[in-house]
Amino acid sequence: METMLPETLRPKQSDSKKEKLTSAEQGKLWVTYVGNTMSICVLSYMLNHVEDAEIKAVLEDAISLSKQFVQTIKDIFVQDNFPVPKGFTAQDVNVNAPRLFEDDFYLQYLKYVGKAGISLYSIAIPLVSRPDVRSFFTQLIDLTVKFLNQVNQLLEKKGLITKPPYIPYPTKVDTITKHSYLNGFFGPVRPLQALEITHLHDNLENNATSRAVLIAFSQVAQSAQAKAYFRRGIELASKHYDAFREIMQTEGLTSPPIFDSLVTTSTTAPFSDRLMLFHKLDMYAVRIRAYGNAMSMSPRHDVAEKYARFIVEVGNYVEDGANILIQHGWMEQPPQAVDRNELTANNKPNNQ
Repeated sequence: METMLPETLRPKQSDSKKEKLTSAEQGKLWVTYVGNTMSICVLSYMLNHVEDAEIKAVLEDAISLSKQFVQTIKDIFVQDNFPVPKGFTAQDVNVNAPRLFEDDFYLQYLKYVGKAGISLYSIAIPLVSRPDVRSFFTQLIDLTVKFLNQVNQLLEKKGLITKPPYIPYPTKVDTITKHSYLNGFFGPVRPLQALEITHLHDNLENNATSRAVLIAFSQVAQSAQAKAYFRRGIELASKHYDAFREIMQTEGLTSPPIFDSLVTTSTTAPFSDRLMLFHKLDMYAVRIRAYGNAMSMSPRHDVAEKYARFIVEVGNYVEDGANILIQHGWMEQPPQAVDRNELTANNKPNNQ
């Protein structure tokens, strides 16, 4: 069943005339628009191959939401005389390309991108002030949370969900009295605490899903440059997955499985190299935020150090991918501040 945005979210001309869009509103609307045009392409392809009726219904809800998000943002931009981004179009997807993923992977993928969406939309709330934009992002969070719950319920129903490990309940309320609580490299090292386990599990799950997407993209990429970039991404995701799993195994804790077997052997590209490169840049940019958040919740030095090091590795990978997009003229420019130096340089003095 189609999930409709409330009519109150539809921007009105009178509202948009009252206030201009701030830099935060421009930036968040812009990236949400471009990201959801990409999602529409990916989901359209998945819908053309899905066989499981329940998974198909979830995919239909997902694409319905993305289309409504895109249309609402387009309405805001048009009313504000703001250039509507190109984003991604039917030229970036071949829905008739052979199946690249098994049905079960679609649910893992939807959870993966849904978490990224919540991360983006939740940060927007305290930064945007215009009533229509604030209301829009508030509703985006609500709808995305409801959608993720729907995905998780189906994952659990099909026996595909990977829950974080169980740990014993504390026997009493206690306080930390020793500085060794922070140890990770030297001296006594305490067991992982609940929040450290939570974020290790989350990042294991993200890297397992990302690895499968990268394997698929490396099989179908059309240029040698893109193939090499995706293969490097596989190595990066595998390295991070193995490092987090080792920490968990040392504590006798379980880890989410990898999903490589849910990628088919197809070598026919359903997506343009531009879309696939942007997809991984977008998701790895969110990974930096996830690692930073995890590091802030991990007082054990060895765990925090891994996140700090991995943030640098992911940042370098994202930068190299951005350079490929720029090299081919594939990177659309987000809204930016005025370049005063350029204005001065272009304003030639009148010598008369």
